[in-house]
Amino acid sequence: MPVIPLKTPSATYDITIGSGLLRTLSSRIAKLNTGKAFRPFVVTSPEIWGLWHSQFLASFKEPPVALFLPAGEAHKRMAGVEALAQQLATAGADRDSLLIAFGGGVIGDVTGFLAAIYMRGIRYVQVPTTLLSQVDSSVGGKTGVNLVAGKNLVGSFHHPQAVFADTDLLRTLPAAELRAGLQESIKAGVIYDPRLFRYLEQNAGAVLSGEAAALTKVVAASVRVKADVVSKDERESGLRMILNFGHTIGHAIEAATNYKQLLHGEAVGWGSIAALNVALGRRMITGQQAEHITGLILRYGPLPAFKADAAKLVALTSSDKKTRSGVRSYVLPSGIGTTQIVKDVTDAELLAATESMLLLMRAHTAKHATGEPKKRKS
Repeated sequence: MPVIPLKTPSATYDITIGSGLLRTLSSRIAKLNTGKAFRPFVVTSPEIWGLWHSQFLASFKEPPVALFLPAGEAHKRMAGVEALAQQLATAGADRDSLLIAFGGGVIGDVTGFLAAIYMRGIRYVQVPTTLLSQVDSSVGGKTGVNLVAGKNLVGSFHHPQAVFADTDLLRTLPAAELRAGLQESIKAGVIYDPRLFRYLEQNAGAVLSGEAAALTKVVAASVRVKADVVSKDERESGLRMILNFGHTIGHAIEAATNYKQLLHGEAVGWGSIAALNVALGRRMITGQQAEHITGLILRYGPLPAFKADAAKLVALTSSDKKTRSGVRSYVLPSGIGTTQIVKDVTDAELLAATESMLLLMRAHTAKHATGEPKKRKS
C-alpha cells in the first residue's frame, strides 16, 4: 500500500493509497490525533453518501454528524460554505472538531476552505472519492470556492492532517469521471514524469477499464509528482505553477460554460491542447512532440464539445488567479516531462492557439459522432 509523504514548511502529512481504507478510517484518524480530543463531522454529497455510507460508518463507534453539499461546481460557492458553517455551529462544532471531506474535488475544496475559516481554523482530513480528487485536488493544501468572475478566486492554503485515497471508491465512478480524472494524470506526466506518461500510453486498456493494479499505480505516480512539487514550493511562488498546465484556458472554458457542460478534467484536456498550440507557435516544442501529447489526451477521451468562442475564452483568462500585477503566467511544455513558465504570451498568440484547439474539437466531435471506433493499445 503506497504511503507518500508530503513535507512543507507549514505541514507534514501522508497520502495513503490502497484498497479497503474505509474499513479502518476511524482508527487511522484516531492515530493522527493521539491524546487530542476531536469530534468528527463528515462533509459529503447525497450521491456519495447514498453509495458508501454503510462502509464509511462501519469503523466508527459513534457516527460522525453528516453535512451535505449538492454535487457539482455550481455549488462550489460562498453560499455553500456559509450554509455548512451554520450547520456546524448549530451542531455544536468547536475548535476541537475535525472535518472529513468525503467526496470529489468540489467537496474537498469546500471542506478544506471551511476548515480553514471556521473558528479561524480547525483540523480536517481528505477522503477523496473520484480519480481526479485522488490524483490532484486532495493533495497540496489548496482550498477555495468560485465566484461568477472566475474559478477558485476565494480560498486559502490549509493542509489536511492526512489523505486517504481508497481505490475501492473508484468502482462506482462513471466512465466519464474516470477519463476526466486521468487528464490530470496525463498532465503530471507531461510536466514532470515521462515514465508516468509512458505508462499511460502503454497501459491505456488496463487503465481505462479500471483495473485495480493499474489505477493504483497511476494514482501513486500522480500523487508523487504533486507531493514532490508542493514540497519544493508550497505557496506557488515558482515551481508549483507548473501544476497549472492546461488550467488557464481550462478554467476559462468552465467559466464560459457556467460549469455545466464539461467536467473539470475534460476542460483541462482542451486547455492542455491550447497550451500545446502556444508552445508549438513559439517553437518551444516540436510538432512531433505536440502531436504525441495531443494524441494521448484524446486517447483518454472522447472529450466533449462545448459552446464558447475563442475571443470569449481569451478574455476570461484575464481574471485567472495566476495573473499577478496584470501579468498572466502561462505554463508551456518544452517536451514530455519538461515545462517553462512564461509571462509574455500575447492575446493574439492565445487567440490563435485557442482557435486551433476549437477546430480540433469540432473534428474530434465529428469523428466520434460517426461512431468511428477508438483505437486502444494495452
